[in-house]
Amino acid sequence: MFHVNFIGEMAQRGIQPDSSKFCCSICLDLLKDPVTIPCGHSYCMSCIKDCWDGEEHKEIYSCPQCRQSFTPRPVLVKSTMFAELLEEMKKMGLQAAPPDLCYAGPGDVACDVCSGRKLKALKSCLTCLASYCEQHLQPHYDSAPLKKHKLVEATVKLQENICSRHDEVMKIFCRTDQQCICSLCSMDEHEGHRKVSAAAERTERQEELELSRQKIQQRIQDTEKDVKVLQQEVEAISRSADKAVEDSEEIFTQLIRLVEKRRSDVKQQIRSQQEEEVSRAEEVQEKLKQEIAELRRKDAELEQLSHTQDHIHFLQNYPSLSCLSESTHSPSINIRPLSYFEDVTAAVSELRDKLQELLKPKTRAEFLQYSCHITLDPNTAHTYLSLSEGNRKVTVMAEEQSYPSHPDRFTEWCQVLSRESLTGRCYWEVKWKGTVFIAVSYQDISRTWYGNECGFGNNDKSWSLDCYNMNCLFVHNNIRTAILLPVSSRVGVYLDHTAGILSFYSVSETITLLHRVQTTFTQPLHAGLRLYIEGNTSLFLSFNQDLHIYVFNLK
Repeated sequence: MFHVNFIGEMAQRGIQPDSSKFCCSICLDLLKDPVTIPCGHSYCMSCIKDCWDGEEHKEIYSCPQCRQSFTPRPVLVKSTMFAELLEEMKKMGLQAAPPDLCYAGPGDVACDVCSGRKLKALKSCLTCLASYCEQHLQPHYDSAPLKKHKLVEATVKLQENICSRHDEVMKIFCRTDQQCICSLCSMDEHEGHRKVSAAAERTERQEELELSRQKIQQRIQDTEKDVKVLQQEVEAISRSADKAVEDSEEIFTQLIRLVEKRRSDVKQQIRSQQEEEVSRAEEVQEKLKQEIAELRRKDAELEQLSHTQDHIHFLQNYPSLSCLSESTHSPSINIRPLSYFEDVTAAVSELRDKLQELLKPKTRAEFLQYSCHITLDPNTAHTYLSLSEGNRKVTVMAEEQSYPSHPDRFTEWCQVLSRESLTGRCYWEVKWKGTVFIAVSYQDISRTWYGNECGFGNNDKSWSLDCYNMNCLFVHNNIRTAILLPVSSRVGVYLDHTAGILSFYSVSETITLLHRVQTTFTQPLHAGLRLYIEGNTSLFLSFNQDLHIYVFNLK
């Protein structure tokens, strides 16, 4: 047969057929039960059948390679002649190309010797400055002269070995200029320079590299030890924290139990005393009711006697009716409504105050755990106040600023409120010079009048610490409380909204309580500042985000 003779002729000439032309493009293996579809492409019977079975719902069938579509679905018939040809070629040793001999794709290094479609290169020769597939690389393994060539993993960077000026291989290293050069460069612009072979320089640099690696590896080991130590410290911190949480939870549980028991005892004592006092009062009340009934009966008899016409009857009965028995109760009863148990309430309040004093922060570090980020609200700033630096700095200006009209703006007092509302526990600090009013205020404080309703501290909606010349006083509801302690240039403000605590502290190397308020806050609070200006002095306020500090400086 023709195809058998053709194959035999190919074998006699030593021609190896391209196995890729006999592979199925779906499974990438040699064709099995080959079929040829109307567009001319061939596939394994099972591969194209499975492909089209997945397109049953489309009613249009296409070639996986050229995408030509067919309607209706073509009938698949095995190509007998193609199958026989494949069988004969398999006997000659035809196999699918192994992965390492696949064709070069995008990003691969292609064989420089292959003609037509190039195979993927396995090695690059630094002497030949070429890359070779497995077949074309073989002479470098078989030929004695080629065995001396330097082979490396296939790379596209071979051109880096060529001198860009002379198109010569660079085999020399100029130590004077610290660069690789070719022989022509050596005789030209590098003449008289200190030069060695690239191999010699590589050997020396290799030794330096090894020393560098040793240093790096030593640093890695040292750093890993430090990491291990830090990890152990982290674990120790975590264990300590877990133990502290566990112990504190147990202590607080015991404390809560003691408080609950004491609360129950106090409640029981109050109720017991209430029952005793109520019983005593009810007993006296019952006797008084009986006495009232007896007096009313005697009064009725006397009234009846007063109307009798019989003088003898009147005179005989009057002495016995007019005689009153002694009262069984004291002439006056000491009644203390609502205040009877006020001493108990006072004792419980004292216990609460002591507990709050015990639990409140004592050091600046403890306060800083409640530090809050505060920015100033430009919608509240007086028109002579200029805000900058992310609304953390305020400056008193000589001219009004072009703020838009806003109902929240202070129109008379030179004041500004924070954008953030403050609830829970909060802490911030103010660093000041000159005169400043450090305040907290409800949002609904008045804004548009120069009366006490608007000024911080002059009403029941705000609380203010007025600082001037290292002195200060506390103002609330227009009542001023002198503070005899000197105030430092930094003031800390601590707010426990839930507990109703507002405290001002002088902050230096130590932290000293200036004034403390115990009240009930009915709304969220806002931090507030009022600037006092003498003459044309400008006053600045800035906010340090790390320390949460307002800073005042004279311009």
